[in-house]
Amino acid sequence: MGYKPHGRHLIAGAWVASDTSFPSAPSSGPAHTFCEATPAQVAQACAAAEEAFWPWSQTPRAARAAFLRAVTEEIEARGAEITEIAHQESGLPAARLEGERGRTTGQLRLFADVIESPDYLDRRTDPALPARQPLPRPEIRLLQQPVGPVAVFGASNFPLAFSVAGGDTASALAAGCPVVVKGHPAHPGTSELVAEAFRAAILRCGVAPGVFALIQGSGHGLGAALVCDPWIKAVGFTGSLAGGRALFDLCARRPEPIPFFGELGAVNPMFLLPHALTSRAEALGGGWAASLTAGAGQFCTNPGVAVVPEGADGDRFVNAAVDALAGVGAQVMLTDGIAAAYRAGVERLAARNTVRALYAASSEDRCARPNLFETTAAEFLSDSVLGHEIFGPVGVVVRASAAEMVALARGLEGQLTATLHMEPEDIGLARQLRPALERKAGRLLVNGFPTGVEVVSAMVHGGPYPASTNFGATSVGTMAIRRFLRPVSYQNLPEELLPEDLRCAM
Repeated sequence: MGYKPHGRHLIAGAWVASDTSFPSAPSSGPAHTFCEATPAQVAQACAAAEEAFWPWSQTPRAARAAFLRAVTEEIEARGAEITEIAHQESGLPAARLEGERGRTTGQLRLFADVIESPDYLDRRTDPALPARQPLPRPEIRLLQQPVGPVAVFGASNFPLAFSVAGGDTASALAAGCPVVVKGHPAHPGTSELVAEAFRAAILRCGVAPGVFALIQGSGHGLGAALVCDPWIKAVGFTGSLAGGRALFDLCARRPEPIPFFGELGAVNPMFLLPHALTSRAEALGGGWAASLTAGAGQFCTNPGVAVVPEGADGDRFVNAAVDALAGVGAQVMLTDGIAAAYRAGVERLAARNTVRALYAASSEDRCARPNLFETTAAEFLSDSVLGHEIFGPVGVVVRASAAEMVALARGLEGQLTATLHMEPEDIGLARQLRPALERKAGRLLVNGFPTGVEVVSAMVHGGPYPASTNFGATSVGTMAIRRFLRPVSYQNLPEELLPEDLRCAM
């Protein structure tokens, strides 16, 4: 009953085996064996993607949109099986996975809708001025064109929405770029089943088989081989700072350096302003605890730092958060390695003389329990370790005056999000904080919690380093397509020689 993985790679439209293998490590259910991709297979997948680039990049926008919708339908047809194996591999609840699958197919449909109109191509035309003195001006037109094959790395914490058919893959395909996906070893069966949906859509739509590939493996060498392949022209990555930085450096050291669009995580600070605390400290404390522990704290937008004024209202907030955290039981984490890293991170934080524990709970095996610490603004700014992300349900309360809040905001590293909890009476302090926070984060929120990223045209999921490696890009929302396009100018080309999307575009 359910999907039984065959453990092979999808390369040039065919399922291909290799001699070495690795086992899956599911949270529940049976383990399965998966092939480790060889360097030759990586090269084969990338060469097939390059071959597919020529027809795919010239495929009309409507046909590319139809393919994305076909992938959506094939994923939905496998919905129950995807939920079952993803739950076994990740330990995530079925309801969460069904919601994530809906987000995944929603992204594909959204990008299909976007590319049916040429607006995303940023078409521009400067007409010729033959009578201009002292020299005439030629006609110049501009169009965004796809960059070439894109390597995509599946994320551990989103087996669907940031994985094989996630936002990086959807936006690259929408842009006209073939994709080679490295499946995450935490959920190889899920990756394989979603790749089955891609293969079915490829056969159904008659597109070049190299337009999509899935390669699997558990070692770091596979990722290095992928980003260093000369046919790869850009990389999409969601994961750890250490892993992302290593791949970013490899991309920069290539004979032909390529862009690396890495989303690397953050502590996503919240600033609780005085009047907000006075009016709703308990509600804010409980809301923070819920956001902090959602999904066992395994969201890249997890709000790991709360900046809180000293005094009785701040105490009410802290007490409410502690009470709420005490009611949270052990939660299954995505992998044994992530659980071990969480325990090590909590131990490292607890050993700092710059913090004191507000709530401590031991974690064992693959499960995590929440932990909460407290420090001062001065100590937070002086000890960089306190601002490092710990992947899991751990938070740090930073006690700060209004002046210290501004200094702390200016001293932050790059973040994915920053949040202000405020009332109208807090507008003066909020005005002081906003310029610093908009410089440090890709998304600013008021009176909300950042866990939850809407897939819309105005969304930015990225930020200054180390939140991401490219502050001008987003991995969520329709602007994600722009990562895999480059501008090309056409000067004095006759109408019949111009790309179709530029003809008569004035």
